[in-house]
Amino acid sequence: MSEAEVITRIENGVGRITLNRPKAIHALNRAMCETMTEALLAWRDDPAVSSILIDHAGERGFCAGGDIRMIAESGAGDASEAKAFFLAEYRLNHLMFEYPKPITAIVDGIVMGGGVGISEPARVRIATERTTYAMPETGIGLFPDVGGGWFLPRLPGQTGAWLALTGARLKAADTVALGIHTHFVATDDLTDLVESIGYHPHAPSAEADAWASAPGPAPLEPFREAIDRLFAFDTVEEIFSALAAEGSDWALAQLATLKTKSPQSLKVTLRQLRTGATLTSFAENMAMEYALGGRVVRTYDFQEGVRAVIVDKDNAPKWSPATLDGVTDAVLDDLFAPLPDNEKWTPLA
Repeated sequence: MSEAEVITRIENGVGRITLNRPKAIHALNRAMCETMTEALLAWRDDPAVSSILIDHAGERGFCAGGDIRMIAESGAGDASEAKAFFLAEYRLNHLMFEYPKPITAIVDGIVMGGGVGISEPARVRIATERTTYAMPETGIGLFPDVGGGWFLPRLPGQTGAWLALTGARLKAADTVALGIHTHFVATDDLTDLVESIGYHPHAPSAEADAWASAPGPAPLEPFREAIDRLFAFDTVEEIFSALAAEGSDWALAQLATLKTKSPQSLKVTLRQLRTGATLTSFAENMAMEYALGGRVVRTYDFQEGVRAVIVDKDNAPKWSPATLDGVTDAVLDDLFAPLPDNEKWTPLA
């Protein structure tokens, strides 16, 4: 493949976008988002393009997220570079969400954070036996952005809240069962699937139907009732109490996981999802997340989370506040406050 971090071209009536930053598992930067946006805008009204297909080079994964080191370094200063990245990324997410032509995303391998943001808006979302999906942001002092406030609360029951708070990783059987991905296609069949879409570029969903197979039983299924019951509360404290009272091995394992996460991030994330569930447009959600993101990346917990998980890799963050009761409603209100009109996120025209 070429050295470009994103490769765009038209093949057989399909606008092809291939992520090509394999050493970083295709972690997104601002230039990559702008390249994808430019291609999608050019193809939107191009009669030579009937649908879009996004995939990745190499075998390590689809997209592990955003360029977290850059975001943290920017957040340690005035956050201007981080905000510019969020502006470009969220505009791309919204452009894909509203796109008039069908988009197919082949989510083969790791898909987290920013990778979820450029695959969830697609009409056809293909998982494989190598797919691993997660929104692990509470473990680095962040929150599940890139549309997480819209997509996660719209998953069945409280599975979105459970995924967002715990950062749990799912394989294809669960992602397809929950509707995160629309189809399971074996890796060995992907080349044939892409070729078939080229024969019928107007109908990628029908081609995915033809190549799809059953991913097997969903491991999460036995726990769905407990998730819906124990994660239905509107405060993190109530979720902690419910898990402790439940007392099962599974519930206590969830509680132990939650206690390793940033208390601030847990509260931010739960409010984000509960608020996102009430919004009527994806654009409203992205405006909320943009205001939130520009503030959260400047907080101590995000800087500490990135240090512990990504820079020093000691996986021993020292959160502050260290407990849930230290994260007040006033702190949350400040983080969620709307931006002034001249600073608000807006979609592309």
